[in-house]
Amino acid sequence: MIDIKSMDMDELALFLKEMDQPAFRTKQVFRWLHRGVRSFDEMTDLSKHLREQLKERCLLAPPTVERKQVSALDGTIKYLWRLHDGNCIETVLMRYKHGNTVCISSQVGCRMGCAFCASTLAGKVRNLTSAEMLDQVLFTQIDSGAAISNIVLMGIGEPLDNFDTVMRFLKLVNHPEGMNIGMRHISLSTCGLVDRIDELADRQLQLTLSVSLHAPDDETRSKIMPVNRSVGVERLFQSCRRYFEKTGRRISYEYAMIDGVNDSDWQADLLARHLKGTPGHVNLIPLNEVKESPLRPSRRVAAFQKRLESHGVTVTVRRKLGGDIDASCGQLRRKQMLEQGVR
Repeated sequence: MIDIKSMDMDELALFLKEMDQPAFRTKQVFRWLHRGVRSFDEMTDLSKHLREQLKERCLLAPPTVERKQVSALDGTIKYLWRLHDGNCIETVLMRYKHGNTVCISSQVGCRMGCAFCASTLAGKVRNLTSAEMLDQVLFTQIDSGAAISNIVLMGIGEPLDNFDTVMRFLKLVNHPEGMNIGMRHISLSTCGLVDRIDELADRQLQLTLSVSLHAPDDETRSKIMPVNRSVGVERLFQSCRRYFEKTGRRISYEYAMIDGVNDSDWQADLLARHLKGTPGHVNLIPLNEVKESPLRPSRRVAAFQKRLESHGVTVTVRRKLGGDIDASCGQLRRKQMLEQGVR
């Protein structure tokens, strides 16, 4: 079956041309797909014959809500979506004054092995398709009734480990005949796949790159983030500097504050030295505890922030949303798996 929703406009035009359809059908079908229809029968301005042809040849497999949790504290909504093959992924809707942001997944599971993340506990199952990524945005918007203005690729999975598909998703969600969400309203988070960061820089997209740093020294980072063993902090920062030089886009460095691991003054000083001379922003994240992990939230967030600011580093502390609904990455999927006896 053909994954029609993952097609870009040119591919869709060629596909419909091969079916002897007139050129104007391309926009019609594309628009329907990007409105979040659940079946080809909903495409009411297409002929019945064309709809039957599409049903015979194409896959249209929207996700279903497996679980939905709404925070009583701030209105954050966490979705556990069931995909057509039975796998589940997470999406989070966060409400801010500047608009509604959806945090989406890029893979089923993750192979990066970060010690503080629930997403990686059972490893990677498969990559998502661009249609499955797009559906998270579309159906979160439809189900919640909240217009989505911002996207973060910071859910389950490492986006740059699914590079080509993520690039296709960005093209689709940015398309003016689709959701038309601008690149400057999209953030992509990576644990630091440097070759892929360089490839992303070459494309000169105007999205925001977020690097999950979490430690400024190799010894600490390699313990909590296995990817660092083959990369190293210095090589990662070199790649980040190249990214800024090519795109002009300031990088955001995500830093989960872990008690007694990465929250000392010397680590703040070292982080500031790494950032010297290249515009960057550090986002300190109060650690969300994962039951299976011995890591605990730092008690030195304010002190670490003050130390960085004394070096002239721009720092924010991430506002914690959805604390009452397992809103951090991978927790709801992990709970579902444990209930089903999957470990």
